[in-house]
Amino acid sequence: QQQYPDLAREWARRLGRRLPEGWEALLPVFEEDSKGMATRAASGKVLNAIADELPELVGGSADLAPSCKTLIITSGDLSADTPGERNLRFGIREHGMTAILNGMSLHGGVRPYGSTFLVFADYMRPSIRLAALMEQPVIYVFTHDSIWVGEDGPTHQPVEQLASLRAIPQLVVIRPADANETAAAWQVALENTEGPTALILSRQSLPVLPGTSKPTVSGVRRGAYLLEDADGEPELVLIATGSEVALAHGALALLREEGIGARLVSMPSWELFRSQPGSYRSELHPDGIPRLAVEAGVPLGWWEWVGAEGAVIGIDGFGASAPGKLVA
Repeated sequence: QQQYPDLAREWARRLGRRLPEGWEALLPVFEEDSKGMATRAASGKVLNAIADELPELVGGSADLAPSCKTLIITSGDLSADTPGERNLRFGIREHGMTAILNGMSLHGGVRPYGSTFLVFADYMRPSIRLAALMEQPVIYVFTHDSIWVGEDGPTHQPVEQLASLRAIPQLVVIRPADANETAAAWQVALENTEGPTALILSRQSLPVLPGTSKPTVSGVRRGAYLLEDADGEPELVLIATGSEVALAHGALALLREEGIGARLVSMPSWELFRSQPGSYRSELHPDGIPRLAVEAGVPLGWWEWVGAEGAVIGIDGFGASAPGKLVA
């Protein structure tokens, strides 16, 4: 501390899992764009925008770095010969990768992240469960998050994985709707030092939605927020996550043509929304107004949010293999 005070302060900051002051100013803001980008691509842009300011970020993927967009471009590969680098090549061993992330987190001084396709979360489950049990702030970057993966077919289409991750206590699962929600999701994940966070990201491009270029972190931090409201009292509350938020947004216009006023709630995280006060939850989902949830996964668990009188549009089977839009 006497000889190297700056290094000592930095080491204490990292061991204490404190983020540098003002780091969030580096998070990119994406303008409204009908073509947009895949949230996995947005995640890569976010990671590289903050990586130099957060040298404790160290991680990689299970041999899927180009697809998962998890390479830190200002760094090389970590190895015995290059100990100062930050990209880890874990190889095709998802369970081993996740166990290694736990060990890195338990050691301290680093914020480890690991990535693969969402369908392979099943291989990682024991170690994810241990991270949650040990309250370790590991970050998982899961991409190719639904049937929109298309021609890869049912073996690579995650149908039940999202629900299975939500079933793990103390794991925060965030499925952002667009690039701005993805930036906010990274901020929430890095601020969460009490347990692991799973980011659920799309393979396909998603529009940058109107309204999300404003600060969305407060909405994502609360797990759900009002994206667009009806002109008057809503007759229906549409609730969606991830890629289905854009789908629901398009449905609002069709409903208006039918004279039906609807409210759209983006709900990237059940766990974060569940932790909110009842007053906020009822403000978004007023009693007496029917709710419809839309998500490209099994409907299991959604009735907690839509109620007994609500409805869910989801995926209840396997088997379709075609281009993503056709499957959807």
